[in-house]
Amino acid sequence: MLTITKEFHFSASHVLDRLPSWHPCARMHGHNYAVVIELSGRREDLTEAGFVRDYRDLDAFKQWMDETFDHRHLNEALGGISPSAENLAVWIFDQWTERIPELTAVRISETPKTWAEYRPVRDV
Repeated sequence: MLTITKEFHFSASHVLDRLPSWHPCARMHGHNYAVVIELSGRREDLTEAGFVRDYRDLDAFKQWMDETFDHRHLNEALGGISPSAENLAVWIFDQWTERIPELTAVRISETPKTWAEYRPVRDV
């Protein structure tokens, strides 16, 4: 199995309103997010150029990320889903798994020291 990744960035605010009122993340705050998408493929399925997927094919993902999340309030962008890093990773995966069938994982970072990853178990 071959795996490629590409990292994207956006800035956004959110409120984790299902936390106790004393918790700092229960107040509106923002992050400079990093999103890493991982694509995997078998050696025999590489493109003629030798790619799992051409990185340029991911330009549409970058444009979607900018339009959907950059300088937005994630509580609104996610339509009522609690905008934790974990839920954000699942939501992004679900939005893109049909458009990018090679997608195997989405990683989200809110700070340089924290990451959440969604990697669904797939039938082989």
